This record gives sequence, C-alpha cells and structure tokens, in this order.
Amino acid sequence: MKVIEYEEKYAEDVKNLLEELQNYILSIDPYHFNILMDDYKEKIFEKDMEEVRKNHGKIYLAQDQTNIVGLIMGVIREPEIDFDYERQKNMGEVLELIVTNQTRSKGIGSALLNKMEEYFKSQNCHTINIDVFGYNEIGKNFYFKNGYHTRMMTVSKKIQD
Repeated sequence: MKVIEYEEKYAEDVKNLLEELQNYILSIDPYHFNILMDDYKEKIFEKDMEEVRKNHGKIYLAQDQTNIVGLIMGVIREPEIDFDYERQKNMGEVLELIVTNQTRSKGIGSALLNKMEEYFKSQNCHTINIDVFGYNEIGKNFYFKNGYHTRMMTVSKKIQD
C-alpha cells in the first residue's frame, strides 16, 4: 500500500468511497435522518472539492497494487476572531477519512492521517479538527487511538416521529 496525492483520474474512486461512507453512516443512524439521494456522490464530491480548492486543501489516496482503498481530504482554516475566542494560527480540518470496508484495520487510516498531519504541520497549523458522527464508535475509537480527543459535542434528542 502506498499513499499518493489525488489526481483527476481518481475522481470516480473518490466518489465511490464517499458513497461507501454515507452508506455506513446510514447503517448506524438510529434516527434515520441521513439519506442517500441518487446524485449523492456527485454532489458531495463537488462540495468537498470546492472546499479543498478554496481552503488550501489536500487529498491523499491509499492505493494497493491496483485499487484505491482509502482517502483523506483536509483543508486549512485561516486565523479568525469569533465573538467568544481568538484563533491566532492556522487550523487543519479533516473533511473526510474513508477506508474501504474490505481493507480496514490494516494501518491504512493511520497512514493517511499521518500524511495529512505532515501536510498540516508544513503549513504551520497548530491544531487539527475532525467531525465524527456521534454513533460512529469505530471512527471515534480510531481517532482516540491516534491521539485525538473530544473538544466539542452536539447532543440530540428526537421528540417526534
């Protein structure tokens, strides 16, 4: 397995991975709020690619001998002052980290995360944020194992069917 930088020729592989992640989220969403529209992978691909282009982003892919088996997308959020805190340095944000179901638990996710962390360090980021779906215990455990911790949390309660 090797980690390579994204090229246009891998667009369909990326779209398929994005759809695989959404299907996984659908399978663990007890509220069934998440959906998979017919054009989901096209729309999410466009949205993510725009974020990467506008925000000094990078996409890295994990490739085995013949297939793309994982991806990570990250962007850099520039310093800002909000009404309740001041961030004086760049912040890295991982938009997507996906490893195909068939190749999980083989170090691919860690290799991709390490590559993105190297990029963020080279861009003088001091922090990395990653949003994780609350019911994604596998994802949360992966990030905790890699030194991340919960800083913010959204809590939800369904009050009507």
